[in-house]
Amino acid sequence: MKFGAHSFIFTPVWLDESLAILDQARELGLDCFEIGIGGDSRFTPARTRAAAAALGLELFASPGGAWPQQDDISLEDPASRAAGLRFHRQMLELSAEMGATAYCGAIYGHPGTVPRRFPAPDELKRAAEGLADLAGYAQSLGLKVVIEPMSHFRTHLINTPQQALRLLELAGHPNLAMLLDTYHMVPDIRDFGAAFRSAAGWLWGVHACENDRGAPGEGLVPWDEVFGALKEINFTGPVLMESYNSSVPGFAVSRGLFQDVCPDAQAFIRHGLCTLRKYWFASNSDMLPS
Repeated sequence: MKFGAHSFIFTPVWLDESLAILDQARELGLDCFEIGIGGDSRFTPARTRAAAAALGLELFASPGGAWPQQDDISLEDPASRAAGLRFHRQMLELSAEMGATAYCGAIYGHPGTVPRRFPAPDELKRAAEGLADLAGYAQSLGLKVVIEPMSHFRTHLINTPQQALRLLELAGHPNLAMLLDTYHMVPDIRDFGAAFRSAAGWLWGVHACENDRGAPGEGLVPWDEVFGALKEINFTGPVLMESYNSSVPGFAVSRGLFQDVCPDAQAFIRHGLCTLRKYWFASNSDMLPS
């Protein structure tokens, strides 16, 4: 299993000046690192790629930066769907240039868009067609495309592993996979173990954080169930901590996080990593240190 973190724990926007964060990540004991990118990305991909490679850090990318609301592959308007494909293709190209191996997120729609209705069959069909297109393009760049169910407070399209599986089956492309986020699971999932087991064969990674987006530990997430299920399905992928640095003026609040749960990136990761490793070792008693 690989443990990692998201760049938003440290900084709102990834820049060339952010490269020292990769050194911190490695010193903290992380194996991989996810970088939020978007239309506001202003960094030199080759420099990030070289820095991560020198440290032995595997990189992933996600469209957490500026993302125009109308650029959505699920919408009925053909121009919006085309814009969505263009946006994600640009992000895939940037991801490949910076050396990422996967592009992850709620790319089937647009997070934050929550019409109060069930998804229409045509809506899922459009999302599936767009995902298949992006998965093929990503494959040519050496990237995996990974979709992430989000809570019903963030999207009406895909809230559960079962809905994600249906979408993946509709898309029908081998270069697609799934990531489950423990924060987003809290409002919509009653049995965490069953949810993770249901994703076996499709599960690429995990976003690990508490119900309040705090560091793993002392919240509502049943980590024993999570890691027990991951052990059962022989999961070996990345487990990435994610939050928004609340010491950066306005950043966490702009993302809808009003509690001061991540004022210190390094403390967040130390605490979270200790918790995750404890539960991982507990679920793999034969791996306990002597």
